[in-house]
Amino acid sequence: MKKINHDKYGRISESRFPPSLFIVYLGTLLLMSGIHTGLIVFMNRVGWNEVMQSVVPILYWGVIAVGLTLFARREIRRTYEQPMHMLAEAAERVADGDFSVYVPTLHTTDKLDYLDLMILDFNKMVEELGSIETLKTDFVSNVSHEMKTPIAIIKNYAEMLQMEHISEEQRKEYAKSVENAAARLSDLIGNILKLNKLENQRLTPDIEVYDVCRQLCECILQFEESWDEKEIELETEIEDVAMVRADASLLELVWNNLLSNAIKFTEPGGLVRVSQTSDEKQVRIAVSDTGCGMSRESMEHIFDKFYQGDTSHAKEGNGLGLALVQRVLELMDGEIQVVSEEGKGSTFTVILPAADFEYRSEGGV
Repeated sequence: MKKINHDKYGRISESRFPPSLFIVYLGTLLLMSGIHTGLIVFMNRVGWNEVMQSVVPILYWGVIAVGLTLFARREIRRTYEQPMHMLAEAAERVADGDFSVYVPTLHTTDKLDYLDLMILDFNKMVEELGSIETLKTDFVSNVSHEMKTPIAIIKNYAEMLQMEHISEEQRKEYAKSVENAAARLSDLIGNILKLNKLENQRLTPDIEVYDVCRQLCECILQFEESWDEKEIELETEIEDVAMVRADASLLELVWNNLLSNAIKFTEPGGLVRVSQTSDEKQVRIAVSDTGCGMSRESMEHIFDKFYQGDTSHAKEGNGLGLALVQRVLELMDGEIQVVSEEGKGSTFTVILPAADFEYRSEGGV
């Protein structure tokens, strides 16, 4: 029989029938045997006939057998049947979609046995299933909401494009709005697919040693038009070379998301700063902005899927970017830290393990 793991709950009883119960059975049988011997002696002394001397012991042991059987039946019912019926009813409710089920343990924490462990595991399973169901419902609701807006925009502007008496300038403006809404919808679907692959581990990171400084510079240049358009000042403090061991294509998602958010939430004329430092163990990249910042409540949820601190949805986005960032960094054995203050901006700091020092010292760069 497989041994129960005691590490989590301490001392666990591996039997539902305590030794004292068997002692009671043994003591009862010995006592009844002694009484039986005394009864035989008594019947011989008083001179009962042979029929009575045969019938009385049979009746005596019959009563004892019925009593012990009823006692054993009661113990079995109390010890096994009632808890199993309780679990069966709870499992039926869970199967019908009720995840609020909770089955109490049969003993206190200091006297748990293996059936109590099964009940605790069942309760944990139901709690996890309830969380998954809630996440699934929220996910479907959020996806529907996020898709509804760009689809409505596309539909409205497509109808306006069919109007006869509109100028060429208006036609171009409506077409541009349709293009932007389609791009937003495409980004949403793309991010959902990427996040799904990452969370279900269907996307295997292609780990390599490469220069993250060069990658940062290339990503920053991709946003040149965006910061010029908003007249944002960009400051960079990046080393010449910093080698990391990671998946370059996945980390590119991280930098693009952080830079995009910094520019998006920084008002025209503001400042975005990208700094990078490293030592033999870690490479740290910080992306700071002078934007609107976040409240403490927002900071607790920014890595949740579809969460947007801007509840008005006035800013473009679908709330999946930072969820993607966090999942990618988990796969890279990295981490992300956030410091923010409302009205003063935010700083996102990514920490990645540096490539082996031996690699750098051997002239790998």
